[in-house]
Amino acid sequence: MALYYLNMYTFTTIKNLQADLQSGKISCTSVLNKTLKTISEKKNLNVFLEVFEASAVEQAKKVDEKIKNKTAGKLAGVIVALKDNICYKGHKVSASSKILEGFESLYSSTVVERLLAQDAIIIGRTNCDEFAMGSSNENSAFGKVLNPLNEKYVPGGSSGGAAASVAADLAHVALGSDTGGSIRQPASFCGVVGFKPTYGRVSRWGLIAYASSFDQIGPITKTVEDAALVMEIIAGADEYDSTASQKPVPSYTNKSGNNGSTGSPTTKYKIAYLKDCIEANGLDPEVKKAVLNKLEEFKKQGHVVEAVDFPYLDFLVPVYYVLTTAEASSNLSRFDGVHYGYRTTKATDLESTYKKSRSEGFGKEVKRRIMLGTFVLSAGYYDAYYAKGQKVRKLLQQKTFDILKQYDFIVTPSTPGTAFEFGKNSADPIKMYLEDIFTVQANIAGVPAISVPCGNHTNGLPMGIQIMANYFEEGKLFEIASKV
Repeated sequence: MALYYLNMYTFTTIKNLQADLQSGKISCTSVLNKTLKTISEKKNLNVFLEVFEASAVEQAKKVDEKIKNKTAGKLAGVIVALKDNICYKGHKVSASSKILEGFESLYSSTVVERLLAQDAIIIGRTNCDEFAMGSSNENSAFGKVLNPLNEKYVPGGSSGGAAASVAADLAHVALGSDTGGSIRQPASFCGVVGFKPTYGRVSRWGLIAYASSFDQIGPITKTVEDAALVMEIIAGADEYDSTASQKPVPSYTNKSGNNGSTGSPTTKYKIAYLKDCIEANGLDPEVKKAVLNKLEEFKKQGHVVEAVDFPYLDFLVPVYYVLTTAEASSNLSRFDGVHYGYRTTKATDLESTYKKSRSEGFGKEVKRRIMLGTFVLSAGYYDAYYAKGQKVRKLLQQKTFDILKQYDFIVTPSTPGTAFEFGKNSADPIKMYLEDIFTVQANIAGVPAISVPCGNHTNGLPMGIQIMANYFEEGKLFEIASKV
């Protein structure tokens, strides 16, 4: 009977999984074995760069014993995939770059330690755009990830492998990193939930840095309820990360309002939607209609929904790329063939060691961004680009906060359209960068944001709606997102 149930078993939520584990209908080991089989069957998607089978099997056995002894943690039996820029001690991590190929982490990131402490099972590391730089997962040194919903289309990026792992049932949860939409955009393209926390809500210790004042680790899940639970566990102060907030982490799940998230079912909110985003020329008409339909549903639920102006929409992407490339130029300088990473075999002296190691080790997009960042930081251009970019960032933050003083949430589409076909935008970097037009605002301002599926396009692919809230208002965000 148990074997029959397992063969029929499909993961829905963490709560349901754990109920079945507690009842003995399934075991962690049996669920893991089934997942490993599915990963093998869907190998063509190129989701995983490495499956941590040995350590996962060992962890599953330990968790099964804990379940029997009734000492299991909140994530007992939950199979988690890690984006390939999150460190796990004794396991390889490469940021999907040739320059770090074969590197084994000497320590675990704080988020991994917290997952393991609650008895999660870490299944492997997922493919991503190299050093998290990209919106399509076409920039990995180890090949592209296919969208499991339609293999001719991109899964989004940079956390494309993480989003695809959840959508394709290769993991129950994935952790990604979000610098300008790298969790929310692929979540939208793959029809799952993607959450970016407030900057500093989750420790970045053990995350390979791209742009340190923008990066945040967050969950990709099937449901808002599961995202809330994972956030409750990974969030909080960390002595290893001075930018991690000291604010206590509230319960996101126990004050049940709807779907297991915080808040009351009767709470009525003020919701603003950005008129400039909804009326943007590049927005797919079906995406626009889907978002407007959801806003109408919010109205019917009794919430106040109003259009607001955000006249700085065209400045979001330029400011984001000026500042993030500057930070990338600094953060990636350590990968030079001397301190860390790949070293060329063709060097003749110290200078050629640096030049050849970096030019051979980094991919095209990473080199483009390092060069752009070095340029905007260079003498004679610093004030014109980087310093001005910081001033404009402050202006964009202030405008965002001004809206959030009057409203509880800001709503936009997650992306201008659905997933696009491979190669469609790769020849035009500017067009690719504009894929982030709706998601970068949350990173520029540092506020939390979530992408939730809001229907399917006539092309058969999913669409997402994005909701932003004020600093550290994750609980409210989960509550409203559960009503989408």
